[in-house]
Amino acid sequence: MKSEHGEFELNVPRDRNGSFEPEVVKKNQRTMTGEIEDKILALYAHGNSYSQISELIEDIYGVGFSKGAISTVTDKIIPLLQEWKTRPLEEIYPFIFLDAIHYKVKEDGRYISKAFYTVLGVRVDDKKEILGLYLNKSEGAKFWLQVLTDLSNRGVKDILMASVDGLKGFPEAINSVYPNTEVQLCIVHQIRNSLKYVGSANQKEFAKDLKKVYQAFTKEEADIRKVIYTTNIIESVHPNSEHLLKPKVLFLTITAC
Repeated sequence: MKSEHGEFELNVPRDRNGSFEPEVVKKNQRTMTGEIEDKILALYAHGNSYSQISELIEDIYGVGFSKGAISTVTDKIIPLLQEWKTRPLEEIYPFIFLDAIHYKVKEDGRYISKAFYTVLGVRVDDKKEILGLYLNKSEGAKFWLQVLTDLSNRGVKDILMASVDGLKGFPEAINSVYPNTEVQLCIVHQIRNSLKYVGSANQKEFAKDLKKVYQAFTKEEADIRKVIYTTNIIESVHPNSEHLLKPKVLFLTITAC
């Protein structure tokens, strides 16, 4: 057996008819679940190869793991992930935030950029919930339409307001599935797009004047606007995004990503 305390031999009781079923350590099990498996999954999720994981685990715990053993551990998460991705959702979400981030994933022997779509919802009880994670070769309104259709198929009947960036065709994709949803374009993206047309020397003054245009008129309105008028809330959800986006961090497979 391999555990966080090193390796040891374990004699498993057996009976003539083969009906004995161990409870603590299952038949053919070679590792103790828990800390080591959690470390393997964490290392895998941060883009490490099986060889790198094996070296790190041996360095930390003093036990060796083959690529096959590591693969067995990482494969355990796949059915759980699939179950989570297809789970039923609430019928109504007051707000949803939709955004994509890009990662480098190895495909056909080379690393290419993949768009990682994230949907964050705010439920009626004020709880935040990740509704779905999707992977595609690039970000586009056509794929967002597939994402929204998936939400509908999983039970979402109505969305009051959606906060998105300025991607062309995005509002139309949302309203084709949810025609009554109000689409709020992220104010930060709108400001950035506006500043492109202003000389650098005048951008600060322009941004100050622009604030008068988009600021709320009442305190009550401002309280809700400050929550929904940007997609910053979903960008903060992307796990360790700044770390993962460093050039040295690459994913060996789509599953790893």
